[in-house]
Amino acid sequence: MKKDVKYESELNKLLSDYQLHYQNLRSLHWNIKGENFFELHVKYEEWYTRTAEIIDELAERLLTLEMQPISTFSGYLKASEIKELTITHDGKKGVEYVLTTQKTLLDQEKIVLSMASAINDEGTSALMSDLIREKEKEKWMLKAWLNK
Repeated sequence: MKKDVKYESELNKLLSDYQLHYQNLRSLHWNIKGENFFELHVKYEEWYTRTAEIIDELAERLLTLEMQPISTFSGYLKASEIKELTITHDGKKGVEYVLTTQKTLLDQEKIVLSMASAINDEGTSALMSDLIREKEKEKWMLKAWLNK
């Protein structure tokens, strides 16, 4: 595959978005308080564990394509649309953050999917399709939890 700088940049943006999301989920996990503590403490851990798996898949996909994954926090901060979350104790606000961030990730996954499809990158297309399907289902669940 011919090196495509724009494609590499969009893949790295997605990787960076996931890195910031991962850290934000860790913060939510550590700082949750209130009546939903037990439920959300476990759920945040589930989400950040899955996010760590996705981060590894994305970085390894970049390497498979002979591209360089961003691997510094300064690089992630520069490339990511997702920003650092302030300390949040409120469960509802935390779940609203997750719902909003899932949309940001989903939008970027669709960009990458479109680019991957255009250049017949089946491996990345399959990965994006799986992530998109996962986000769509999660959106339904998050909205149900929030009673939206």
